[in-house]
Amino acid sequence: MSAEGGTKAIVAALAANLGIAVSKFVAFVFTGSSSMLAESIHSVADSGNQALLLVGRKRSERARTPQHPFGYGRERYFYAFVVAVVLFTVGAVFSLYEGIHKIMDPHHVESPAWAFGVLIAAIIMETFSFRTAIVESNHVRGDKSWWQFIRHAKAPELPVVLLEDLGALVGLILALFGVTMAVVTHNGVWDGIGTVCIGVLLAAIAVILAIETKSLLIGEGAGPEVERQIVASLESVEEVDHVIHIRTQYIGPDELLVAAKIAVHHDDTAAQVAQGIDAAEEKVRSQFPQARLIYLEPALDQAAEEQPATAAETTTT
Repeated sequence: MSAEGGTKAIVAALAANLGIAVSKFVAFVFTGSSSMLAESIHSVADSGNQALLLVGRKRSERARTPQHPFGYGRERYFYAFVVAVVLFTVGAVFSLYEGIHKIMDPHHVESPAWAFGVLIAAIIMETFSFRTAIVESNHVRGDKSWWQFIRHAKAPELPVVLLEDLGALVGLILALFGVTMAVVTHNGVWDGIGTVCIGVLLAAIAVILAIETKSLLIGEGAGPEVERQIVASLESVEEVDHVIHIRTQYIGPDELLVAAKIAVHHDDTAAQVAQGIDAAEEKVRSQFPQARLIYLEPALDQAAEEQPATAAETTTT
């Protein structure tokens, strides 16, 4: 994912949510609708989330230090995880609480024209933000489905913004439904039902985001297909007989660590082995620029035969 594309999507979402939050609070003051209050808090939480994503991106660009020799790339994963927590605690929990309270003690929606006007305007602004996220995601999504893109993206910003914007649009529709039913039936319980639905929606999105960013925080590999291609690149070098085993891990969205044990020829000199390792590293980096850290351990063919790879390891013979 390009840094420019991710930042553009975040800024678009932040601008939209700030404007939407203000208009929703104004509508809540005039209508007293719990759905409008829940949506107001939702937009405030989303605005804070986008600010956190920008902070995480900025902090991840710091240079590596002796205390953090692999840099700060995972700061982006950490802040994305915080976004999921904020979305749940601030958005979902508050919406559920407010919705249940409104169902137990319903009130009529006053000045519904304010609610309808603000919700329609918010849907238009949120659609613009969502469209921007879709356009930027399509630049890097390739032939993956949307679910595959969200599940397997190594850079967290676009999937987070996509899910937030989708949740915001659906939430606005739920709020519009709740307010409309409350006005038509003159029963404020519908307003509370719409608010509870918004809370459930936010909780579901927060859980998905938490699961995905937790996996990235723990450390994800490049995947079987990419590892096979890396192995092929290594073995295309004359001095490398074959790869005994390989391990990969993303230490940041744009930085892949590759560690492999390679079998070298028995009669190669140390200089030839060193030359082969340099050539292998250059070959991998030319195909995978994100493979910035490559560690290759040479071993003799006999050692490879004595240490057969397990089924879980990527091997070739």
